[in-house]
Amino acid sequence: MARFSFLPREDQYFSFFAQMTSYIYDAARILVEMQREGVSDYVAHAQRVKSIEHACDELTHTVANNLNKSFITPFDREDIYMLSSGLDDIVDLIDDAARAMVMFDMRESTPHARNFADVIQRMAVQLHEIVSTLARPTGITPRLVEIHRLENEGDDIYHAAVAELFRHETNPLNVIKWKEIYEKLEAAIDRCEQVANIIESVIIKNA
Repeated sequence: MARFSFLPREDQYFSFFAQMTSYIYDAARILVEMQREGVSDYVAHAQRVKSIEHACDELTHTVANNLNKSFITPFDREDIYMLSSGLDDIVDLIDDAARAMVMFDMRESTPHARNFADVIQRMAVQLHEIVSTLARPTGITPRLVEIHRLENEGDDIYHAAVAELFRHETNPLNVIKWKEIYEKLEAAIDRCEQVANIIESVIIKNA
């Protein structure tokens, strides 16, 4: 039996986006838990992130399928696709970082990794608040500004983390492992800012 939705077709996309930002926040929260001091078994955390990543992938496919069927969309189809893909990418990158910690058999986190995770979680909060009001944008500009500020904070963390690796880490293998993990975490932060730029562009075009 076909499923009937009470939501007008154009409103469905805003619900999809809000659900995707909820997935981002959930994945970021688990990443924060994963980086806490005293946590050494990362497998269970990585598996939880992976289940969220699968759910977000499925939702991204749902958005793409709906685009093929929708006669009316709230804004340009290309922008809807870019936004859903960008949101999905953030969860993918968080998953990449979590899986790397398992793959590299890391036994403990670092203050820099914890700082990265904290920034990603704060960006996830801002993205969720922005997307939750995207149907009727209000109060979005300060949140966009905060996301850009957090991206700069992420850059500072990355530079400090890599500098410390090369100055103080004596095991070359650990340098390689942590540098790759830091790059994945920074990529997640960069992608959050790129999504914010997409949203800003959509708002300007549809003002």
